[in-house]
Amino acid sequence: MATKMRAAIFVEPGRIILGEKPIPDVGPLDALIRITTTTICGTDVHILKGEYPVASGLTIGHEPVGVIEKLGSTVRGYQEGQRVIAGAITPSGWSNASLDGCHSQCGAGTAHGWKPLGGWRFGNTIDGAQADYLLVPDAMANLAPIPDGLTDEQVLMCPDILSTGFGGAESGRIRIGDVVAVFAQGPIGLCATAGARLMGASEIIAVESVPARVALSRKMGADHVVDFTSEDPVSAIMRITKGRGVDVAIEALGRQQTFEWALRSLRPGGTLSSLGVYSEDLHIPVGAFAAGLGDHRIVTTLCPGGKERMRRLMAVVGAGRIDASALVTHRFRLDDIVTAYDLSAHQRDGVLKIAIST
Repeated sequence: MATKMRAAIFVEPGRIILGEKPIPDVGPLDALIRITTTTICGTDVHILKGEYPVASGLTIGHEPVGVIEKLGSTVRGYQEGQRVIAGAITPSGWSNASLDGCHSQCGAGTAHGWKPLGGWRFGNTIDGAQADYLLVPDAMANLAPIPDGLTDEQVLMCPDILSTGFGGAESGRIRIGDVVAVFAQGPIGLCATAGARLMGASEIIAVESVPARVALSRKMGADHVVDFTSEDPVSAIMRITKGRGVDVAIEALGRQQTFEWALRSLRPGGTLSSLGVYSEDLHIPVGAFAAGLGDHRIVTTLCPGGKERMRRLMAVVGAGRIDASALVTHRFRLDDIVTAYDLSAHQRDGVLKIAIST
């Protein structure tokens, strides 16, 4: 077996390169997977732009699809050569956060206090998936076998954006008959739209202006699509709901404007479910927040991970409840990942998600 591998390495803000690294050694609880397909996430673009800090020299990426190359000495229940995915969030299964049911924050506690995003390790605190090989920690808690008959692209969205989008719908506690608004129909927002439909929303209002995303939004379950460039989205939502407002508003972009629109579109007692990654401080307008007296809920979600979450998401895909592969608009080889980053960062050519094959 070779000792070196290709990897997309963060050097400094504005610069990710395809370099060479040693293939990782496998510890007793780990698994080494050979990556067959991965992708570029919006969070990776935040890293590229310097809006989310990571260490120089880190391999980026957190959406792996691959084949088990080597198993740690204590790992049971898997076999080499097996097709698997691992979530972007990799809980240990035994931490306080994991045992309390908050897998996404596993590892958040430190001797110096609490740090969020503890469960997000790939491409954040340890080397990630945009490489020939990926070391998966706590493999028995995180590796999920891919069901026979599902392609790499069908399950490629499960590790992050499908889990995140569905998580936003779940955190919003959507009930059968709810009216839901989803602000922005990028990959996360589209998955949130699909999640709202699966949870029983009777009416879904998407806010989007890009024609290709508008069309895909309707395919994912949107009943109405409001173009924010041609009309005020809050006024449009109030018109559609006959002045009632929505039960749940999902913010899927990470901007002050969309957050405020989402808050203003709620009915009294409604829930704002926030999925965006914010790179600047948020401000809550007193009027939109009803001076704190509107019985509103504001909740945030970091995508749930772990093998059971991945199993459930792949079951949804396998049952035909969502066609996640429809989000793949472009395909590149790992050798061309710098070009792929340029396309994704500048949102050219109608890009949504890029499948990167090794």
